[in-house]
Amino acid sequence: MDIKSIEKIVSLSKRRGFIFQSSEIYGGLASTWDYGPLGVEMKNNIKNLWWQDIVTSRRNVVGMDAAILMHPEVWEASGHVQNFHDPMVDCKNCKARYRADHIDLSEPCKRCGKTDWTEPRQFNLMFKTSLGALADSGDEIYLRPETAQGIFVNFNNVVNTARQKLPFGIAQLGKAFRNEITTGNFLFRTREFEQMEMEFFIDPKDAKEQLEYWSQERLNWFIKLGVREDKLRLRPHDKDELAHYSTACYDIEYEFPFGWSELEGIADRGTYDLDQHNKHAKKKQTYFDQQNNQHFVPSVIEASAGVDRAFLTCLVDAYREEEVNGEQRIMLKLSPKVAPITCAVFPLVKKDGLPELAENIFTEIQSEYSAFFDIGGSIGKRYRRQDEAGTPFGITVDHQTLEDNTVTLRDRDTMEQIRIPVNQTLSELRKKLQ
Repeated sequence: MDIKSIEKIVSLSKRRGFIFQSSEIYGGLASTWDYGPLGVEMKNNIKNLWWQDIVTSRRNVVGMDAAILMHPEVWEASGHVQNFHDPMVDCKNCKARYRADHIDLSEPCKRCGKTDWTEPRQFNLMFKTSLGALADSGDEIYLRPETAQGIFVNFNNVVNTARQKLPFGIAQLGKAFRNEITTGNFLFRTREFEQMEMEFFIDPKDAKEQLEYWSQERLNWFIKLGVREDKLRLRPHDKDELAHYSTACYDIEYEFPFGWSELEGIADRGTYDLDQHNKHAKKKQTYFDQQNNQHFVPSVIEASAGVDRAFLTCLVDAYREEEVNGEQRIMLKLSPKVAPITCAVFPLVKKDGLPELAENIFTEIQSEYSAFFDIGGSIGKRYRRQDEAGTPFGITVDHQTLEDNTVTLRDRDTMEQIRIPVNQTLSELRKKLQ
């Protein structure tokens, strides 16, 4: 898959209703995207699978949902006001802005060809807004750049209500915002995005063991999404890469057409965050060890993934082009776990009672799985539309159905078609999905 493949993914995403350019009728807004009918279904599938894997299936992880707007002192305490910067330079000629660590200042500007740069300066990545009726009289606050701090400032609240004992985790899904200087590669780097984060609180002596455990757990989750294992890797951070709060970190990376890039970070944050909030808020965020009768600050292993990057990974990894009977077939080989539609139902023609029979089958399937009813165009074109949408199975109701009460079940990947009894349609789908 070459670099042009991202352009193909963008085109397919719009054509099939996965992703649209935000505010497109007004010319669009750079690096902002809207999820269409298929996109929102697939995105919700990914989020639900994460929640199931991290929270629902575990006794020692609980969930929460913190507010996007937080007290500004939260970001002073966390170090974001002081440390959350990128070095920035501007081209004096065309005013294009770049990250200074991403370009060579002895080379010309990529936009205008001039070599006339400003001095590098630090650029805070947090979005500012005002709390109050008037911007000039309101208090300055920030849109959160990460969801993690909402967990840390609620540590005592969760400990006191969830009755968890170490080790335990707190997880949440939610929007975050970063005023990135450099965006691009479709959904990979945007200013508004959604995070899946879990903070796992532990005894400090168990940090190394827990970091290794969660790194492997999170890598396995992407494999369970259907992502090819040979396209994934677990890469430890070098010391000069570590964030100011981290003592060790692994990145889960995927080999995109534009190179190996991060999907998720699993970091040993130590006691940094709780220590900072203890210091700034003057309210102790500690854990009481009943066995040893002492309060202490637990260490934290963080698993932080981007929903949008996981979505993009599934799309890129599933994209296929092949020739079938002299014609090109484009297909998304999505896992049924994440595919926005599980099964499409097609009446072969719009007469002879076939649409009514197909409607009955569609309604039954829809009671358990996401389904789509398509009656327009030739059956070949309908198959191709669903192949592009990543739909794993198709059921065709034809004239033979009237004779022997069977339908055709088509497999997206192999294009194999088998006849099954109408009354076994749902049970056959269950078997295949297992």
